[in-house]
Amino acid sequence: MQKELNPLKAPAGTRIALMGNEAIARGAIESGTYVITGYPGTPSSEVLMTIHEFGKGLDLYAEWAVNERVAFEIALGAAIGGARALVTMKAPGANVASDPILSAAYSGVDGGLVLLIADDPGPITTQTEQDSRWFAELSKLPMLTPSNPQEAKDFVIVAHELSEKLKLPVILRTTTRVNHTVAPVVTGDIRPPCKYVNFVRDPPRYVRAGMAWNRERHAWLLGQLSKVEEELAGFRVNRVEGSGTRCVVAEGVGYEYVIEGLERLKLRDKVKVIKLGQIYPLPKEFLRHALNSCEKVLVVEELDPYLEGKIKELAYESGLKLKIVGKMEGLLPEVGELGVNPVVDALKRFLNLSLQVETSISPLAAPPRPPPLCPSCPHRNTYLGLIFGILKAGYRREEVPIFGDIGCYALSVNPPLNAIWTEHSMGASIGMAMGLKLSGFKGPVVATIGDSTFFHAGLPALAEAIHKRVDMLVLILDNEVVAMTGHQSTLTWGRTEMGRPTKPLKIEEIVRGMGADNVAIVNPYDIDKLVATVKEYLRKPGVNVIIARAPCALHAARLYGVQKRYTVIPEKCKECMACIKITGCPALYIGEDHKVHIMIEDCLGCGLCAKYCPFDAIVEVKSNE
Repeated sequence: MQKELNPLKAPAGTRIALMGNEAIARGAIESGTYVITGYPGTPSSEVLMTIHEFGKGLDLYAEWAVNERVAFEIALGAAIGGARALVTMKAPGANVASDPILSAAYSGVDGGLVLLIADDPGPITTQTEQDSRWFAELSKLPMLTPSNPQEAKDFVIVAHELSEKLKLPVILRTTTRVNHTVAPVVTGDIRPPCKYVNFVRDPPRYVRAGMAWNRERHAWLLGQLSKVEEELAGFRVNRVEGSGTRCVVAEGVGYEYVIEGLERLKLRDKVKVIKLGQIYPLPKEFLRHALNSCEKVLVVEELDPYLEGKIKELAYESGLKLKIVGKMEGLLPEVGELGVNPVVDALKRFLNLSLQVETSISPLAAPPRPPPLCPSCPHRNTYLGLIFGILKAGYRREEVPIFGDIGCYALSVNPPLNAIWTEHSMGASIGMAMGLKLSGFKGPVVATIGDSTFFHAGLPALAEAIHKRVDMLVLILDNEVVAMTGHQSTLTWGRTEMGRPTKPLKIEEIVRGMGADNVAIVNPYDIDKLVATVKEYLRKPGVNVIIARAPCALHAARLYGVQKRYTVIPEKCKECMACIKITGCPALYIGEDHKVHIMIEDCLGCGLCAKYCPFDAIVEVKSNE
């Protein structure tokens, strides 16, 4: 991004390099969106983060919500009053919000409501390769998908217009490469924010308890969906490029790969490319016309062969005699991200070109690099304290299941900690630990969950465990921030990123108020106390909660600087590697002299390595020394 330009306030006609998520944020401003909310989740997080960084002084509400369901309900409440709203989440977040999303299709909206769902092919940072195009069919909501940052910005505006015309929420579905690609974007005019207009009592529309009303609204919804293609015709979200009887249908980032592939093959103008920006409902009239002169069709899409199946159905019902190929025939993979090289290979096979023609760029080989916990991360201490506490309590490690949850502490699954046994979905650790115990498991069980995840989805499960008097240890890792997705605010903050004053919530007060049998707050850097508390609580009946509280070391270093660091005295190092084998801290490395060294610029001064050095070879130094 060009430092001298504010991407949200730059005048119309400015050409600026923007990440896809930054472009979506700009699109929200251009479209007059007044309420913007969501829950952090890669690859969607930077939309709100961009507004927090560059949106000071703008007339809008832009804040994180406690989870995706609440975020959507906030946006829905704004939109039924006539305001324009945007809500952002990653693909699994749509699962969390699915209940109100599906009901919102029946009630509809009056102001524009755009739901950004960011899929993560790969997956790169997500627990599943969920294809949210199916979610559009499930929810019966229109879906658009952009191919690049320019379209990402423009489609926000289109989606708002469509939403208000049809009085329906509209899904904007992206994938990781669109969210995180940086490309030139030309800005447009900024519309004043669209705020509350009116909200009229209308039970048949807004009350889902009436079954006859629900049938009426279902029929209304189907009628609105039938208008989508016509309403979008003027926006050219679907278009045809090139000509020929060999045709390629592409959507999302797959379109960009197709264009680059055809240019490598020097066939850019000799193949008809049918680009779809409208995913649901399928633009049947457009496709019938576009496919009419085609003899063979290649469908390029990420994740499932969703469009391939739909287009085959359309061709059959329309009497089009086409050979349609794609993932179902094995020309493209169904697992992992697409890229230019596999698309080029598919184009060669589709066009009967020699596979020996060198057109692909070989990817650089790189060693595997599993992500580690950051240097001085308090979660490293917490899991070490938990493991040593289990041992001190007289159990073997394999006797005590440790249920994990979603967050950077899930990296404790890697060596040398090898801590958590499961990591399933937001808030699942407590419920799954409870289920194992109820199944007849005789030993202790432990659920570990982060502070943001606890607020997001852990509260109901903890209430259930307390109510049913299940014996278990719940370890809440409170680093005072949503760390893994880029250090966003939690409900414990007294002021949001936009400067809005809040009433901070205290986890210990909530847990005690729910009736937990024993509650302790421990600084994980005091690892001996943590070990002792784990040992004690594992043996006590009831739901016992330990809150391991210390700020995220990386976030604290950015805010306050680093006060101390550690270094190794080479003469004292006996090459036992205890510091590395126990902590796994990425600031430690083995030098050419076979001794341990510390990358001083990475060390944040926790001193854990020094604690476990049996020869006192690791010593503290002041950060300015």
